[in-house]
Amino acid sequence: MIDMAGTTVREDGLVEASFRAAIERVGAPFPHDFHARFTAVRGAAKIDMFTALLDGDAALAAGAECVFGDVLADAIRAGGVSAMPGAVDAITRLRAAGVAVALVTGFAGPIRDVLVETLGWSSLADLVLSSSDVRRGRPAPDLVLTAALELGAGSMARVAVAGDTVNDLVAGTRAGAGIVAGVLTGAHGIAELGIAPHTHIVPTVAEFATVVTTSSSSSDRPGPRG
Repeated sequence: MIDMAGTTVREDGLVEASFRAAIERVGAPFPHDFHARFTAVRGAAKIDMFTALLDGDAALAAGAECVFGDVLADAIRAGGVSAMPGAVDAITRLRAAGVAVALVTGFAGPIRDVLVETLGWSSLADLVLSSSDVRRGRPAPDLVLTAALELGAGSMARVAVAGDTVNDLVAGTRAGAGIVAGVLTGAHGIAELGIAPHTHIVPTVAEFATVVTTSSSSSDRPGPRG
């Protein structure tokens, strides 16, 4: 299970800019410490992120999320995203080795679909899941568990999770995944990911693919740290 924005998809600040635009358009009070608060909640379902940024105001958060979807979809279609270097090759390599791959995102279903269509990834992975496909977004384990069920994993010890945020790592650990890898290409760096629960920290998703394909059995995988 591999995260999208920040892990396999390069967005160069587009998501944060779209959050800012959405909050401004609904006339919500703009947090003075927006960047720090936004960074802290990266990886969660977007409605949960807006709720946290708007101090629990559920109505404002719902309105901002709707605007956010339109703003981000337009930006994606305009070419605001691209594949992370080596991402397509990593996913292709995993599947060629017999590993089923689920791409996951905290974006709602419509944004996920625009993202997949724009990147031409409709057949890249075995499954693409959105936070709107499950009851709870990350850091809850629902996305990981649903991906494992959908792809027929025989044991959670045989599931590998990769993402660029602390919420990705917490979700993977809560689900009991055998490999939980932080990827240093996105929202959180080694300072944040290093103290979150994990089994590996890797520079890019390409190294994650190598970790997975060279793991001979669940028994030789280290337990989560942090």
